[in-house]
Amino acid sequence: MLSYAERRDQLVRQVQSGRGSELALDKQTSNLFRDRAVAPRRRLDVSALRHVLEIDTRNRWVDVEAMTPYEMLAAATLERGFMPCVVPQLKSITIGGAAAGVGIESSSFRYGLVHETLLELEVLLGDGSVVVATPDNEHRELFFGFPNSYGTLGYALRVKTRMVPVKRYVALSHLRHSGGAAYFRQLAELCHAPDVDFIDGSVFAPDELYITVGRFVDDAPYASDYTFERIYYRSIREREADYLSAEAYLWRWDTDWFWCSKNIGAQNPILRRLLGRERLNSKFYTQVMRMNSRWRLTRALDRLSRRSRESVIQDVDVPIEHAPEFLEFFHREIGILPIWVCPIRTAAQRWSLYPMDPSRTFVNFGFWDVVRSREPHPPGHFNRLVERKVQELGGIKSLYSDSYFTREEFWASYNGDAYRALKQRYDPRGVFKDLYDKCVLRA
Repeated sequence: MLSYAERRDQLVRQVQSGRGSELALDKQTSNLFRDRAVAPRRRLDVSALRHVLEIDTRNRWVDVEAMTPYEMLAAATLERGFMPCVVPQLKSITIGGAAAGVGIESSSFRYGLVHETLLELEVLLGDGSVVVATPDNEHRELFFGFPNSYGTLGYALRVKTRMVPVKRYVALSHLRHSGGAAYFRQLAELCHAPDVDFIDGSVFAPDELYITVGRFVDDAPYASDYTFERIYYRSIREREADYLSAEAYLWRWDTDWFWCSKNIGAQNPILRRLLGRERLNSKFYTQVMRMNSRWRLTRALDRLSRRSRESVIQDVDVPIEHAPEFLEFFHREIGILPIWVCPIRTAAQRWSLYPMDPSRTFVNFGFWDVVRSREPHPPGHFNRLVERKVQELGGIKSLYSDSYFTREEFWASYNGDAYRALKQRYDPRGVFKDLYDKCVLRA
């Protein structure tokens, strides 16, 4: 087996052998939900970078190659009684992808987004050089500018991130509300509760909202299994309390891709059994989605029904004091249900390309579905409504899916001056795409 240094050096040679030509990653899986324009690019095979290199339980960190999916990373740390501080919900998300994008989960009220838990990044630049970026070395600008850069400054090769200890089980409480004002008021209060380990929420209707609170416990009267016949999100409405193993809790959303498995009929008991446990996961659903995108099957059905459709697949972060207003707007103008809710508290305003005020609590709203309408609308109509409302309320949105910002709007939200300075220093020859071109123009 090759060492990490040997695997890294192979990639360096690949880059240097074709220096100057445009570069892109050759990956088998992706959790980006925006179609890309087909263009000739030199593809860099990074599939070998899938190893957990070192786990330090005393100092609570793990050193891991960047293409390692969180399923592998979490399994390795759970064996030692730890987990990464923030574990995104889908097993196939890689730690490098979460570092270059924006990763979130129900521990984000305590630890922030994934990038706030990082200690060190080793980054491959477009000229074939490799730099190590930390919060206090000569590449600290890259360390704080790498999150939300989406591979336009360089590619993460190795990541060191913090861990926290776990217990065997997670005890869940599902707290029901009938209105947004009281709901977000309690959500804000729970973010300061010292005995809470996880917080997220689900909105099923304007008058049916749930906060789910998780606490680590050593013992449990039972452990629920939501990896096959039973569906986790339905349990939120059916029971006030529940228990999951720590591992099952981390992946509670993966089996049904939150609730999006309904779009391929996978919540039908008969089809669920035909698919089998091994296909009930986000990786399989993503493959189906990619196939549908290539063949445009649902678009053809919508044309037959004479209805227009628009995918509205977004995660947006809004200051909690404006969360009731955003939710009211969303019910009125978009209408997708259910909605995922997750509070975020950041530690410092240092992240150049994803600025969030550390003095405020934010709420992430996740919604992933299609809006169908009898009336024709211009492309991106509903997504533009969301983007404008988020900006109006002082929020920010993730860039893993479709975006429709003007160039001026985009750089006002994502710190254009800082990005241009980083681009000039770390990718002066433009080997990687510009962030706006990649995330909005789909280059």
